[in-house]
Amino acid sequence: MKPTLISHPDLAPLLAFGPHPDDLEFGCGGVLAQESRLGRPVHLVVCSRGESGSRGTPEIRTHEAEKAASILGATVEFIELDGDAQLEIRATHATRLASIIRQVRPGIVLAPTAAQNQHPDHWRLGTMVRDATRLARYGGLVNLRAFPVHTIAQLFFYAVTPEAEPSDISPLFIDISAPEIIAAWTAAMEAHATQVSARSYVELQLTRSRLFGFRAGVTHAMALFPNQPPVFDSLSPLNGPSGRF
Repeated sequence: MKPTLISHPDLAPLLAFGPHPDDLEFGCGGVLAQESRLGRPVHLVVCSRGESGSRGTPEIRTHEAEKAASILGATVEFIELDGDAQLEIRATHATRLASIIRQVRPGIVLAPTAAQNQHPDHWRLGTMVRDATRLARYGGLVNLRAFPVHTIAQLFFYAVTPEAEPSDISPLFIDISAPEIIAAWTAAMEAHATQVSARSYVELQLTRSRLFGFRAGVTHAMALFPNQPPVFDSLSPLNGPSGRF
């Protein structure tokens, strides 16, 4: 189910990076569906085609990711770095990610957390995206001069598994309780048929969202972990529900 889109040209794009097909859907798909529904352009960058996975060919997994992106109301591109399960932290990779940031010019960037108790491609990509958001605003980098400098508003990390949730960063909870958002998110996860046939990944993520929602005082929520503390010009945006214990 694709979310209903509302035109909102004042919203800067959201740019989300995933190491493999399916990570974005499982890790922050509800947020992607929510922002797309609100009219924000959402662009996904997948940094491998799952070629080292136990199930599905790269061609099949690419098709699954394209289908999932369509359901979420997002565009998607695939880039080749070192390959699935081969990713290394390199300055050239961070520069390439920075060039994408300069081209898309997002307000918000999402990336996997840098917590190391997870697939190594995840934390390494998260680390390089964090570096890339800085490089994107440096005007003197010769390799980036083809595109104008760009400073994002905020970098948030997502956690695909509970083990990847950083213990030293307080989460920001995004309310994704609307039935149409849950339906779109669920359908996007289920689009990765080769992966969900192996384990109950969909139910795992829905259960996590219910637990986050319980903490936030809503039905379903997703947790994002800010790289920098968010800054508000007043307390007005903070009038939403909160957990009650």
